[in-house]
Order: sequence, then C-alpha cells, then structure tokens
Amino acid sequence: MSENPKSFRYTAEHEWIELRGDIARVGITDFAQAALGDIVYVQLPTIGQSIKAGAVCGEVESTKSVSEIYAPVDGKILQVNELLNSQPELINSDPYNQGWLFEISAPNAEIFEKLLSSDSYGEITKH
Repeated sequence: MSENPKSFRYTAEHEWIELRGDIARVGITDFAQAALGDIVYVQLPTIGQSIKAGAVCGEVESTKSVSEIYAPVDGKILQVNELLNSQPELINSDPYNQGWLFEISAPNAEIFEKLLSSDSYGEITKH
C-alpha cells in the first residue's frame, strides 16, 4: 500500500480530504480500496447537492462488497470525478490522485484541522 499523503486529513470511515483553498477534494484511502478489492462501480453525489458532515453521499461497489461514502465536512458538492463512471478502477490504481471522488465547498478550515492527521489515521489502520 502507498503512504498516506501527510498534507491530507482523514476520517475514521477511510475518506481522505485535501484542502485547496475553500474547496476540499475527497476520496477513499489506499487502505479502504485495498480492503474493498477491485472496484467496479461508483455512485457519486449530485453537483449542487448540500450535504452535512457524516451523511452518506454515495457508494463504492467492488467485487467483494458495497461501501458507503460519507461527507467529511458540511458543504455543497461542486464537482465529481466523471472519469470514475467509465474507469472506477482508478480508485484502486491511484486513490490519492486520479481516483478522487468529489469536491465540496469547505469554507471552514477549522473543521479540516479537527479531522485525523496522516499519522493518526495510520495508527487506526495498523493491524
């Protein structure tokens, strides 16, 4: 598995968040994609949809199971990764770059700081 990017934040539900100004890019972690196995389908949130932190906003289907995607912060969905409609396997091959899921408005950077650091997330995923 690849290293968790140090500048990202993480949730206990295995989402990663990269803050880009007042926009947060969200995906699932390398740990999560490895546990899921080969991803075959992704249901992404709707652009313009307002969501609350912790709310289910999509799902990832693999050959093993279906897993829900949770919003890491409150905000409005600004963009989704359309490439995943035809290439969901990008989540497996490149979870922190081409395999991102959606972008959400995140005007409150303080919320970002309350999420798990790379080191803290690494601790909860140790076996």
